[in-house]
Amino acid sequence: MSDSFATRDQLSVNGQTYTIFSLDKLGQRYDISRLPYSMKILLENLLRCEDGVSVTKSSIEAVAQWDAKKEPDTEIAFMPARVVLQDFTGVPCVVDLAAMRDAVVKLGGSAANINPLIPSELVIDHSVQVDSFGKASSLDENGQIEFARNGERYSFLRWGQKAFNNFKVVPPNTGIVHQVNLENLARVVVERDIDGVRYAFPDSVFGTDSHTTMINGIGVLGWGVGGIEAEAAMLGQPSSMLIPQVVGFKLTGKLPEGATATDLVLTVTQMLRKHGVVGKFVEFFGDGLDHLPLADRATIANMAPEYGATCGIFPIDGESLNYLRLSGRDEALIALVEAYAKAQGLWRTDAEAEYSAVLHLDMAEVKPSLAGPKRPQDRVLLTDMKDNANTALAAFAEARAKKNADATGAVKAVINGSETEMKDGAVVIAAITSCTNTSNPAVMLGAGLLARKAAARGLKPAPWVKTSLGPGSLVVTDYLKKADVLKDLESMGFFVVGYGCTTCIGNSGPLPEDVSKAIAAGDLTVASVLSGNRNFEGRVHAEVKMNYLASPPLVVAYALAGTVNIDLSREPLGKDADGKDVFLKDIWPSNQEISDAIAASIGPDMFKKNYADVFKGDSRWNQIASPEGESFAWSDASTYIKNPPYFDGMTMSVGSIDDIHGARVLGLFGDSITTDHISPAGNIKASSPAGQYLQARGVKPVDFNSYGSRRGNDDVMVRGTFANIRIKNLMLGGEEGGNTIHYPSNDKLAIYDAAMRYKAEGVPLVVIAGKEYGTGSSRDWAAKGTTLLGVKAVIAESFERIHRSNLVGMGVLPLQFLDGESAASHGLKGDERFAVTGLQDGAGKIADVTATSPDGSVKAFKAKVLLLTPKEVEYFRHGGILHYVLRQLASRKAA
Repeated sequence: MSDSFATRDQLSVNGQTYTIFSLDKLGQRYDISRLPYSMKILLENLLRCEDGVSVTKSSIEAVAQWDAKKEPDTEIAFMPARVVLQDFTGVPCVVDLAAMRDAVVKLGGSAANINPLIPSELVIDHSVQVDSFGKASSLDENGQIEFARNGERYSFLRWGQKAFNNFKVVPPNTGIVHQVNLENLARVVVERDIDGVRYAFPDSVFGTDSHTTMINGIGVLGWGVGGIEAEAAMLGQPSSMLIPQVVGFKLTGKLPEGATATDLVLTVTQMLRKHGVVGKFVEFFGDGLDHLPLADRATIANMAPEYGATCGIFPIDGESLNYLRLSGRDEALIALVEAYAKAQGLWRTDAEAEYSAVLHLDMAEVKPSLAGPKRPQDRVLLTDMKDNANTALAAFAEARAKKNADATGAVKAVINGSETEMKDGAVVIAAITSCTNTSNPAVMLGAGLLARKAAARGLKPAPWVKTSLGPGSLVVTDYLKKADVLKDLESMGFFVVGYGCTTCIGNSGPLPEDVSKAIAAGDLTVASVLSGNRNFEGRVHAEVKMNYLASPPLVVAYALAGTVNIDLSREPLGKDADGKDVFLKDIWPSNQEISDAIAASIGPDMFKKNYADVFKGDSRWNQIASPEGESFAWSDASTYIKNPPYFDGMTMSVGSIDDIHGARVLGLFGDSITTDHISPAGNIKASSPAGQYLQARGVKPVDFNSYGSRRGNDDVMVRGTFANIRIKNLMLGGEEGGNTIHYPSNDKLAIYDAAMRYKAEGVPLVVIAGKEYGTGSSRDWAAKGTTLLGVKAVIAESFERIHRSNLVGMGVLPLQFLDGESAASHGLKGDERFAVTGLQDGAGKIADVTATSPDGSVKAFKAKVLLLTPKEVEYFRHGGILHYVLRQLASRKAA
């Protein structure tokens, strides 16, 4: 380690001496007291990682002299303390590491060089689906199905846990990755021996899931990255980034009666989306934090991807220590966190830092809200929900009338043996799910207390509602039991179905057959209400077109109402045993009732008990056989785990960034194309290219599992790229489904089939899109699948941060239309041949794009080349970040 500014110092805590890199010493040269909390963490990271190559003296000076108003233009290298993965994104990471072990040997290196160099922990939380619900046996039944479906994947992960150093797996039925991270894995301040010296430094984390930002709630700087960038960090490669702007968000006051942390975060999300914080840090401050429990902070931090920020961080303070103590952390760690934070100027004070911009919210003004019907930033006041639902339903009804004039929006049905009538707007899924809210005792116990009051009045959910409770950790179930409200939730149909993301990730499972038939018979537009963070089109369930995010108590309320076409602030939920109307206000628990329940039901012993053997797993996990050995024994028979083709034919020679000629358009898309659209995680249709591939391999449709579960097999995933049932290719007039037109034949084909035909013809491809391309989860397969289809460039009006980075990491060039320009403004139809020139081996910042129409006319325009740092240019020359890292490791001696 270099130490250009002589900041190496000692800190003694409880008889232990630690080496630290003192921000106070640096502050004798620069005024760093004005820096935001998050900028100080970046600065410490640079001081500690200074090596004269990736991190230089000038890098440190640039952050120390940070100009809050300056547009980002200075590159720094950030090295996280650890990596956390979930299994959907983690399996392909481990597949890539296994493939790199094979490839590095072929390049003349040592397989022993391919090991995580920093702690890397994978939590299996994305695989459980809601197949069984509404009964006490649902948890066990879903667990049995989960292990039967995923035995091959789990065997592979057990091999990885044994084969790789610094790699641990948290087995299924433990909790959701972000909640486990918050409740147990987070260090807040890290102790680590390096070359015989004991260091202390801020915890920081890269996670292969967008909502890694939840950990910002306890003062840990971390954000979601694609699996590609995570793998590079695991292998010791710092992440290249521009010094960000930091938006301050001042919170004052406290939440009023009847408002929840969910309502608060939906309000914050709407405000920050409107302001525009993509690529920026957001930092929360103000005296409102005095009234904001750690769980509420984590809720706000969790949804940073929804408001578009890289992170949404809270500084360390007394509430952070309270939470560490509540969650059963060791007193020695708590003492270190306090001493280190105060010594380094990382402890929250009343002084306001310099920010690039400041927003303000008086929490007393927060009102009950939902978000939907298809984007998390589209907040809807509870009082406006009926109007919002009616507007959406009217649009769906208009579209339906064009193809089905006889549909009335209602249908008679027999559900659970009883005759009933289902209508447009029916809530068919009500799910208490997702890390955002299941980590928050106030809203979870609030849901339980509401269920208790509803049960006392004799209310029941509508018969067509599929109810589910997916606690984010075992601790949640314990405190629901101790508060004696779990039985009340069960009386409303909310039985525990599993410990994982479930409905929020699209693992909602099939609707009951009676309900599914009714939807089809009436061509109904139905809804889900979930306590999640994502409600994009086609994500929750293929048969559900409207999806609303809500607090857990409101999820229970809408299950009782059975429809989103209702004003719960004025209309009754139902009638009690005496025939009297029951309104939401009649059963809504008070803030005092919720506080009393929290105080009486939650303590450190719960956390200590449930996390005592967090990596051990249950009998099902420990009975799984797994292969041995340094290298993985790939099986050609596997449809889950396959050696990917990224390194086929690779040599030690580095390539160049060449212009593109003669490219065809694979897809022409509009705004807000999400990573769910590009690489769906849900069901695999039997008629899709992926479904046909699996059937040809002898897999029956009932055993398809999901796209997310098969991310370890590139043959499945490349066929699933752009295969979302709701994606609209404008080359086909906006028709839904993953199809395109092949030119010049004019054949309509599945996107995968067209791409393979183009590949056989030697034709490169481009994708054209509108604003916010790649919004949503940090899904590396959205970039991997794109490159395997033969796409050389994506031209969009704007990109979401992580997806742009992932495209670069997989060797796909992101190009951005100039401001105010678009595919429509240039009259692009998708039948043109494209050329992209002026790239100058990565030196060109503006490319020339020409589109030649079939009639020979040419449309020419310029586009920004979004290779944002010299490091990204270097990665791109190598063919991607993994190729770059592999060449570096192949040139080293055995570890």
